[in-house]
Amino acid sequence: MSKFNFRPEGVMPALVTPFNKDESINEEQLRALVRRHIELGVTGLVPCGTTGEFVNMTFEERLKVIKIVVDEANGKVPVIAGTGETGTQLVVDATKKATDLGADAAIIVSPYYLKPKAKGLYDHYATIAEKTDIPIVIYNIPICTGYSIPWTVIEDLVDIDNIVAVKDSSGDHRYFAALLEKVSDKISVLIGWDENVLAAFTGGAAGLILASANVIPEIYLEMFDLVKKNKLIEAQNLMKKIQKFTRMIAGTGALGVKSCLNMMNVQVGKCRKPIIMGDSLSYELRDEFRIELEKLGYIQKREIKFELDDKKLTSRFYKIGVTPEIIKNFDLKVGESLIGERIELAHIDLLIGDKKGPVGQAYARILTESNKEEQEGLQVILEPNIQVKPATIMIPTVKPSSLRHASLVYGPAQAAIAKAVMQCVEDGILAEKLSEDLVMIVNVFVHPSASSRKRIFINNYKATRNAIRKAMEGQPNVEEALENKESARHPLRNDP
Repeated sequence: MSKFNFRPEGVMPALVTPFNKDESINEEQLRALVRRHIELGVTGLVPCGTTGEFVNMTFEERLKVIKIVVDEANGKVPVIAGTGETGTQLVVDATKKATDLGADAAIIVSPYYLKPKAKGLYDHYATIAEKTDIPIVIYNIPICTGYSIPWTVIEDLVDIDNIVAVKDSSGDHRYFAALLEKVSDKISVLIGWDENVLAAFTGGAAGLILASANVIPEIYLEMFDLVKKNKLIEAQNLMKKIQKFTRMIAGTGALGVKSCLNMMNVQVGKCRKPIIMGDSLSYELRDEFRIELEKLGYIQKREIKFELDDKKLTSRFYKIGVTPEIIKNFDLKVGESLIGERIELAHIDLLIGDKKGPVGQAYARILTESNKEEQEGLQVILEPNIQVKPATIMIPTVKPSSLRHASLVYGPAQAAIAKAVMQCVEDGILAEKLSEDLVMIVNVFVHPSASSRKRIFINNYKATRNAIRKAMEGQPNVEEALENKESARHPLRNDP
């Protein structure tokens, strides 16, 4: 069979590029990532794409990554190398080099920064095809290039022998459906938007190239198989399970993927600047990723110890690298979290401590002074009238300005805090057997102009849950705080 009859299909991760702390390429981690994917059954590997941070690598570094991936794959699965550049001749040169290194195909993003029109795009891909000798995948990603390749251009290009596939990362299903209608009989149409996988598969897509396939390739492989077997209900249920995860990945790219893999103990380092933790990916969203990975079974509970006075308890905890082996020093633990945007923002800052320590003293003082005008603390309860454990008091950081504002603070915000505390006990983040010995003070921010009760509940629930986890794990630690101090910014700063 001619190599130009190659048709990419199935599940192909858009590989991240592992970097060391000094931002050099970590060859050992990259090889381990390739082996992991092959063992899990992926049908292809795609280095030096968007998720691989190709735009922040030199030409020589990209060639090094391609060479490593080709060598480690060793013919077990096809390697589709990213060779995109801003100019036609630059792409020709890069694609020839990738061919010499043994890549099975090249995936070529449309030119970015200076943006051609339809005729320029056709000439660009036609010239590359004419001057190279490798199967070519056209890559449409308007969120990065600033425009979408007209499907009419792709329809014209499919008559060229070495154009074998198109990857669409537009997220526009109407556009994707047009590609399926117009060209799927001649080339592979591949989905490149994580949230639209099931719709693409059921519509006839040949496969996927995705950032999230670095993390959950087994789930995509199962879904692809279910659709081929016409088991659509099972496939739908699978997609619903991962929908939130895919939505978060689509919004965070390589940094979200790397954070997930690192949490799963698949070490891939960090991203190259200016993509940094605390900015491109908030600590709160990283914790939401952890919650989703726990639900999907990618992070398992492990034993840790809680120590309070003479009590020593062993508990099961969803443990990652930042979780200490022993959680102790309960005199004072501090946690903070921000969730949401603008007027729906939830800001939780809380104290957890021993009843006999300073937090317990502050808790008692708030109760005895609760009748004073300046003190607006409220004991957090579950319906109907059951106090949460550990005993918790919430205090608004902004004094309610109206009855409506007060109802939002003491209604959905209070209910959210109650649910978060009980969930943390259920999850083992707060040891149940210590709940009688601990107390908690929660400062809660609800914007005076907030209006959505449901959003207030959701954001405060997430923020409280994340703040409790941070307090118990001592996050961020000093090293992490110093490393990411430049990305710290108040969410309402510079508002008009």
